[in-house]
Amino acid sequence: MSYTEQEVLETIRMVETEHLDIRTVTMGIHLDDCRADTLTATKNRVRDKILRYASRLVPVVQSIEREIGIPVVNKRISVTPIAHALPGFDKDGYVEIAMQLDESAAELGVDFLGGYSALVHKGMTPSAQALIQSLPDALSRTNRVCSSVSVASTKAGINMDAVYLMGRTIKDVAEQTSDRSGIGAAKLVVFCNPVEDNPFMAGAFHGFGEPDAVINVGVSGPGVVLSALKRLENGADFGTIAETIKRTAFKITRVGELAGRKAAAELGVPFGIIDLSLAPTNAMGDSVAQILEAMGLERCGTHGTTAALALLNDAVKKGGAMATSYPGGLSGAFIPVSEDNGMIAAVEAGALSLSKLEAMTCVCSVGLDMIAVPGDTTAETLSGLIADEMAIGMINKKTTAVRVIPVPGATAGQMVEFGGLLGRAPVMEMIPFSSQGFARRGGRIPAPIQSLTN
Repeated sequence: MSYTEQEVLETIRMVETEHLDIRTVTMGIHLDDCRADTLTATKNRVRDKILRYASRLVPVVQSIEREIGIPVVNKRISVTPIAHALPGFDKDGYVEIAMQLDESAAELGVDFLGGYSALVHKGMTPSAQALIQSLPDALSRTNRVCSSVSVASTKAGINMDAVYLMGRTIKDVAEQTSDRSGIGAAKLVVFCNPVEDNPFMAGAFHGFGEPDAVINVGVSGPGVVLSALKRLENGADFGTIAETIKRTAFKITRVGELAGRKAAAELGVPFGIIDLSLAPTNAMGDSVAQILEAMGLERCGTHGTTAALALLNDAVKKGGAMATSYPGGLSGAFIPVSEDNGMIAAVEAGALSLSKLEAMTCVCSVGLDMIAVPGDTTAETLSGLIADEMAIGMINKKTTAVRVIPVPGATAGQMVEFGGLLGRAPVMEMIPFSSQGFARRGGRIPAPIQSLTN
């Protein structure tokens, strides 16, 4: 890949003044050859394989960071969904595996390790059920392990037994980390139509169709897009806005692919995909909400917000696809409330509600992300919230997800501090009416007619 002098100068400006970063370099690793006759032997094989592939991940990425002058915020690992790669253990056995994963991540110095996961969108194996039952203990006793559970897909429908179980599990995880504002639930994602090459946490796992090891890169830059829109003349039409976002996304994607290919070559594994996802942080100006407001909205959440987000998401995807032959992951715009100062301000102003966020997930990259709700929210209400979001993904043939934190002891309107990239979150009000009868009905919501594509 070659770069013009103008591209180099633009990149320097993006880094220095517009918060451009490579959000993550994530190494995916297969663990499906690590199952042994005993738990101890399995844990040893897991550690050995992770260290064999990833022992140089952090120093290599740090070297590339210095070489190209662009910060790489996170170095991460994703593994094949543990319930299926390492079947046959009970709840306590899976907790021990989670602790081994956490120790390996700490030994390597990576920020997070994803893939403590189960795929149950059509039904649950005993191993998947045991892993889900282990989540409260596993996520409260580890620091770097992240988990995801797929409960729905366009092809399978929605497994409502799993949805109900996940509502109860999220409550239990939050309660077991009540001394840290329920932060365990921030490391747990419930999915519809998850992708196999997502480099972002907490939902990353290494798919079964992937190579034995691979490098995937997630690049971000809401601040870069916001600055580009602010440089437009007042009154620029939506075609001009879309073209500006598309061109900006193109430039950001090229930077990420350069880093990813260098890392893959140095580590001796294939380069997988580049995921251009506008993922906000609490840094000033690094906000997806403020991009939407730059299109003429007084506050994110007012009428027109969903349309503005649809334009943004589509333009980001088009620009990224033009820049690389290997776009992947989720690629688009994230709307995590706790990580976006503009979203937080919109909630505090009364402009952005949970219902509006749900509407916005119809057109963004993922779903309801990093949302704090009152601690007395029932498991059935959480299950209803999950079911709604899964239905959006199932019908629209897209990835949707729920990462919600019922903060123990908190009430609507309070502010909760999670720290680091997870930021801070206003506790959002839930609809007060019950979903109990619906959530407990059980069975499977059938796949839609759109699933019949053969």
